[in-house]
Formats: sequence, structure tokens, C-alpha cells
Amino acid sequence: MLKAFVPLSRRTCLQAGGLSVLGLTSSQLLSAREHTNRTVLESTPNSGKAKSCILLYMLGGPPQQETFDMKPEAPGSARSLFPAIATNVPGIEICGLLPDLARQADRFAIIRSVFHGGNALFHGAGVHYNLTGFPNVPREGEPFLDRRDYPSIGAVLNQLRGSQHGLPASVQLPMWITQDGPGREWAGQNAGFLGRQYDPLVMDYGYLKLNMDFNKAPASGEASLPGTQLPGFSLNEELKGSRLGKRLELQRALGRQQIGDGTSLVRDWKKNQAQALDVLGAASTWKAFDIESESSSLRARYGDDRLGRSCLVARRLVEAGVSLVTVIFGGWDTHSHHLEHTRDQLLPPLNRAFGTLLDDLADRGMLDTTLVAWTGEFGRTPVINGNSPPGRDHWASVYSTVLAGGGVCGGQVYGKSDKLAAEPVDNPVPVADFVATIYHALGYDAETTVIDPLSRPHRILAGRPLTGLF
Repeated sequence: MLKAFVPLSRRTCLQAGGLSVLGLTSSQLLSAREHTNRTVLESTPNSGKAKSCILLYMLGGPPQQETFDMKPEAPGSARSLFPAIATNVPGIEICGLLPDLARQADRFAIIRSVFHGGNALFHGAGVHYNLTGFPNVPREGEPFLDRRDYPSIGAVLNQLRGSQHGLPASVQLPMWITQDGPGREWAGQNAGFLGRQYDPLVMDYGYLKLNMDFNKAPASGEASLPGTQLPGFSLNEELKGSRLGKRLELQRALGRQQIGDGTSLVRDWKKNQAQALDVLGAASTWKAFDIESESSSLRARYGDDRLGRSCLVARRLVEAGVSLVTVIFGGWDTHSHHLEHTRDQLLPPLNRAFGTLLDDLADRGMLDTTLVAWTGEFGRTPVINGNSPPGRDHWASVYSTVLAGGGVCGGQVYGKSDKLAAEPVDNPVPVADFVATIYHALGYDAETTVIDPLSRPHRILAGRPLTGLF
């Protein structure tokens, strides 16, 4: 059961900046927001087909040669560790441990030539690139969250679209992207220079590290499974009906001046209070986070684990009007135990949850208007290292991504890596182009801008969309 302190912690409250326009506390920013909306409408006369996006983020860096870019004939340790399997599209093969995806390859496009120039020693550089399309602001060591950085896709959508039906435009679950816990979240997950009022809502269920055993919640302890009722996101019984309204009216009638009125601390407190009231006023909408109303058979198909339950919540959220849901699935940093972990801990739940998500969206008539994207911060090396047990290390020179639905034509492969899965040899795709393609599917182009707190416009695209995929 999700503990109340998880969604009601100070950090989680601060992520809810997109819940209400009350987060904009000056006429200057309101004016900037109106200007932004006009810019978007004027710059996208032919809006993308996708209304929303589910971004499946594989934390740690999934191996291209053991997922969607099989190399069965490669020499030595560059050879894929698992057999390839034919898909329902002639000529396209993927990993044999992904049969539920293989039978519906006609629904997705594989991009086998993505790369970026970030320092592959650091996860944070790849996280930032894949969630924003831009490099992080240069700094020493692992790049953690920094307000100088570019905003994430979710933060951009928070500004461009705002809340829908009481829900924020962007939600991330079931965890922060981090290896070492609170205070060391990697760059690219928040609104950066746009300001924290546009930060995506992060539902942190207590998964703080990349440990392999975190796909199933422990029987006790900090972690909880997503998809459970959210304590604190609905009114207590004694405040239901008109009682809350009466209390607020009494508070306003008293009109007492608060100590510190006019200070940033009090302004932030009032803003957070207004956001909390927005949540309580839309309590029925927030039931989208609770999967108990779904059939037991569907829940079983997704998988009763962190990834499966998160993907089912993601489908419910986009159905309720959320524009972007980012689902984090960690464990892919396989410097050691690569074979065992990918075979036993990673690929089976990925196959089950990703495959069921595509089926579920298609069955509900939602796949055409929901883009599903799959990526990680980079790929893995074409050689097995000398660790004991051995693994594959970080590799940003080439990796694979996947796009499905949202107007993308399935049954195709774009780009090609060399025989070692080490470098792109055909149609290389900078990760900025991959992110630009997500924006394109959602209806935004190179002229779309966001506005920072000083009313300066910033274009959201760093690359060119792969329009040939549509």
C-alpha cells in the first residue's frame, strides 16, 4: 500500500506545478503563457495525430544487441546472447525473449541508429539528452538536477497545455531517475530554467536505486506498488460535502494577515495550498492512478509488478487526459550479471508489459492517438567486459529506440548499425531528432517556443523530426 508520506511529501507537492494556473504568480508570466499558446497555435497548423504520449524509459541503458538490433552473426562477444525471432513483419527480427512484441511488429517502428555525444561515463548526461533533446549545461562529474538545464518534454507540455480535468499535463512514475536516492536525481527530469511550477508530477513509490530486485515491491519497507489508492489525494470523510468550503470561507472572512505576508515563502505556501485544493476538487479524476477497477485478467496480462502496474496506470492516465506519462523501469545498468539479469529480470517483464500496453491501447481505439516511445540513456558496448560475472558497459555511439502509435507507421526499421552494433552506418539519428519526432507526433514543430520567467522565448526542438516514419 502506498504510504501517505510518499505523495504528500514536500518534494511530491512541489512536482505538482502543472496542476493549476495559480502556479503563475505574476501578470508577466500570465502574459507570457498567453503568448506561448498563440505561438503554438500559429506554428502548428497541421497538428500531430497524437493527443498523448507514454514514454517507457529503461533506466541504466538497455542493450541494443539483446533487444531490437540483433547481431546473431557478429564475431566473438559482439554476438547477441539470445536468439533472434521473426516478427509478423517479413524481414524484421528482434530478441527471441520478446515474443509478445514480435507478433505485433506491424504496430511499431524500430530506430537502430540513435546516438548522442554525451559523456557515456555518466548516466545523467544520457538521461538529459533523451528526456529533453538537448545536452545538459556543462559541469563536473555526474549531472544532477539543475535549474540551468533545458526543460524536459513533460515540463514543456505542462507549460504549453496545462492541466486537463484536474490532472497535470505530465506525470512520471513509479520513481525518480536516480542511483543514489534523494538529492541525487539525474538531470533532465524537471522544468529546468522554466521554473519549478512546470515540473512534472513525480509519483515516487520509494524505488530509489537501480537494484535488480525492485520490479516487485518487498512485503514491507519503503517501496509500494503503483496502481494503489493514493492517500491524501481525496477528502477525509469529515470534510466531504460542504464542510471544506465553509472552512475556507471562514478563513477568508477572518482575513487575518499572515506573518511573512508578501515573502516568497508565504507565496509558495499559498500556491501549494491552491494546488492541493485543485487536487481535492478533482478527486474522482485522480482515481486514474488506482487500477483496482480493472479486470483481474487485464492486470495479470500487464504483470503484477512495478513495470506492469505502471504501464496500466499510464494507459488510465492518458485516457483521463494526461499528455505525457513517463514510466521508469530500472535495472539495465548491467556491468555485471548481464546475461542472467537481462534474461530473467528485465526482458520478460518488458515483453509482457510493453506488449500488453500496445494491445490494450489498440483494443480501446487509443493507439492511433497515443504515441508510445521506448528508450534509455544509451546502449551497451559491443564487447563483453572482464567483470565476474561479466557484463556490457555504457555505449552512446549507437543504440535502439522504438516508436508506436500516434500516427507512426509500424512495421518498419529506420537506420542501421554496423555488424558489431557499435556505430551507425545508415541514416544516423542524433537523439535530438528522436525527441523532435516525439514533439512532431504531438503537434509541435521547430517554431514552437516556451517562455522562461523573464519572458524570453526558447525553441523546444534541438533536432529535426523523422517525418518519414509517419
